[in-house]
Amino acid sequence: MNNSIRFLLGDELQEVSGLDPQMTVLEWLRTHARRTGTKEGCAEGDCGACTVALGELHEGTVRYRAFNSCIQLLPTLDGRQLVTVEDLATIDDPASGGGLLVDGTLHPVQQAMVEQHGSQCGFCTPGFVMSLFTMFHDEGLLNSTSGKTASKKAIDQAIAGNLCRCTGYAPIVRAAQQALSTAPEDNFHANGKDIAAQLQKLQPTRMQALTYRGRRYFSPRNFDELWPLLEEFPTAQLVAGATDVGLWITKQLRQFDVLINLCDVRELRAIERDDTHGVLNVGGAVRYTDALPLLIENFPGMERMLLRLGAQQVRNAGTIGGNIANGSPIGDMPPALIALGATLRLRSARGSREMPLEDFFIAYGTQDLRNGECVEGVRIPLPSSGQYFAVYKVSKRFDQDISGLCAGLMVRLADNKVSAARICFGGMAGTPLRAKAAEAALINQPWNEATIHRAQAALAEDYAPLTDWRASSGYRMLAAQNLLMRFFLENTSSVPVQVAQSPAWGGTR
Repeated sequence: MNNSIRFLLGDELQEVSGLDPQMTVLEWLRTHARRTGTKEGCAEGDCGACTVALGELHEGTVRYRAFNSCIQLLPTLDGRQLVTVEDLATIDDPASGGGLLVDGTLHPVQQAMVEQHGSQCGFCTPGFVMSLFTMFHDEGLLNSTSGKTASKKAIDQAIAGNLCRCTGYAPIVRAAQQALSTAPEDNFHANGKDIAAQLQKLQPTRMQALTYRGRRYFSPRNFDELWPLLEEFPTAQLVAGATDVGLWITKQLRQFDVLINLCDVRELRAIERDDTHGVLNVGGAVRYTDALPLLIENFPGMERMLLRLGAQQVRNAGTIGGNIANGSPIGDMPPALIALGATLRLRSARGSREMPLEDFFIAYGTQDLRNGECVEGVRIPLPSSGQYFAVYKVSKRFDQDISGLCAGLMVRLADNKVSAARICFGGMAGTPLRAKAAEAALINQPWNEATIHRAQAALAEDYAPLTDWRASSGYRMLAAQNLLMRFFLENTSSVPVQVAQSPAWGGTR
């Protein structure tokens, strides 16, 4: 087993041992590497001041993605390249044999930030620069030969996880447009083959196992390494992205006797469309960023929610399996999957079992996950004829915010009658919960306004929502009813009807 962490910091090999495996990348950068350009703002993955880029091998080349270093655990760097703002202003140094020399020459995204006045107090600037750096290396966004560049929508999505209280964002967007309109070429492009070759040599072939003051950390590579671990440590804390576990460490100051990282388990990272069985299979450790293309292609009604689930940094780390296993009543993904009739696969050394996803959530904070088990994956039925599906997220902020309410709605129509209905809301109960009374009010009824009104009234039988700082009970119920009407209006040719509004809050948007 590997008992150290090996990665590239810029182009320099780092081999780290003897440190707490529950240390964050941000803490290591600032207190050990003395790279203080990366800032700590919130320490919970919200503000983006700590944004770094991680380079990973992908089909023989290096792919760069933005991550929140404040909740990324240090051992997850193993076999990867860590790029911080200090690495950008560099050129080739012939005397160093191919190394890098900091000479003050700014990277195109840094230069654009200067010229477009994209920085005022400067605290958030390194994080913005690193988010734009990853855009600079996203070939899907650039086409310099035709003179086109990333759209404002793409730029807004890329920096949605970076907060600025000074500039008003417009200068930063202009800086992004300027930098991304140039030929996408920097030192990382020029040295791409060399970096890929170095990373290839660093790829771990065995399980990573770290020990520090009695606490242990494991990162298995496959099922053969995972199952013995789960047998030996059945109550270990499983990590699949750390977008929640990282907060437990930084905010609650929790320490775990054993952490098992699932993100590098090969079999858990598979995602494929199975037309033979009519399903999309998503492994438990598939990151949201990797799942987005197939999810949106097969379930277009999910797109609006997926692009508001966290922000780019969160989607680059967070996994669908982790979101499910965490069991939050306001998790954005379960309502969508439950509405689609998804099946959950759980597995341990003793075998596997399946269940409808809605049965996994027992009560607030309680899921049907046994000791020694992990989420192997989720099986999502592909759309069938006459099916209509949508997901709606209601939150105080449009981007990077936790839902006050999230709705997944699916109906199947035949001859303008509802032949099947599945409705699930998050935020209305202690778990993501189906609205079975509302479903019953729809099934075998004509798809019209009168039927929808009956289903709206039936929601009161399904839920008794609570009041908290995100929303009141009355607002949640009214919003849920309005979302049901919105779904009808978006999927009917009938004349639009007036949506009920609350005197205090107004209608949902």
